[in-house]
Amino acid sequence: MTSFFSSLCARVFFLCGAVLRRGGVSGVRRLAAVLGFLLWVCLPGRRRLAMRAVRERLGVSGAEAKRIARQSFTENARSFLETALIPCFGFDDPRVRVTRPDLLRRMTAGDRPVVAATAHFGAWELLAGLFGDFPAEYPHVVVVRRSKNVALNDFTNRMRGSRGAVILGHRDAAFSILRALKRNGVTAFLVDHNTNRNEAVFLPFLGRAAAVNKGPALLAVRAEALVFAVFLRRDGEDYVFHIEELADTAMLDGGHEANMRTVARAYTEAVERMVRLAPEQWFWMHNRWKTRPGPDDAVPDAAPGAEAGAAARK
Repeated sequence: MTSFFSSLCARVFFLCGAVLRRGGVSGVRRLAAVLGFLLWVCLPGRRRLAMRAVRERLGVSGAEAKRIARQSFTENARSFLETALIPCFGFDDPRVRVTRPDLLRRMTAGDRPVVAATAHFGAWELLAGLFGDFPAEYPHVVVVRRSKNVALNDFTNRMRGSRGAVILGHRDAAFSILRALKRNGVTAFLVDHNTNRNEAVFLPFLGRAAAVNKGPALLAVRAEALVFAVFLRRDGEDYVFHIEELADTAMLDGGHEANMRTVARAYTEAVERMVRLAPEQWFWMHNRWKTRPGPDDAVPDAAPGAEAGAAARK
């Protein structure tokens, strides 16, 4: 019975995906407005969490915090629906603009291993479609957290891998990731979610200590990889691909632990810059600061100017 129900759910997901692709970006945007409103109404706990986090982390008024949080629900609904668009989305789409084509060429040259850090920001699901345009002779891997819903997990991962990206669950994936990096592949990670203490290094994020996943940084240092931050920011029905080179780990001269912290801090600060640029497009309903540092956890000060964005919005 369970197998039959999962199979039925999977068929429903794929049928809905086909319908969404027919509607295109405009159809997804309209449906996201409805779904975002329903989530806002039906999830009061997440609504309060998001409004409080926006108000405290950005230093804005209650009314502005409500506006940003409310829009973030719609933006995140749109991210979920955009999963269905991945099979037909690439850099050749006229709606895609690249901020630094030179860095994109460097990231995909295939002469160095690359770790790409991103976040639950903007059209993050569509990044898997863009990675499908990377040279096929080098691995391009997307590391994800698997959903507990088997049918939903099957749908999303088949969509994410539909243009050639290899999709790996984050548990027990280190060997496969290192193998891909050894072949000068590109491996992408979401680095903005709360994580367990034993997997974390505590760093300032939006003015408060946050448990940052140190796994991508450790793998980058071990592979002597180039580290980039990549984000797909929405601009109406267009998409802006932001890319920034954060570090060449082969050039870092600290110890293993110090280099890991340098890389983790670099991608955490990159996420913060994007959140401050377009706060409505981040995943505020997530309890980002749930894991708290203990008395023995050293937390460095925020980088100079990190609070400037918050002050400017007051």
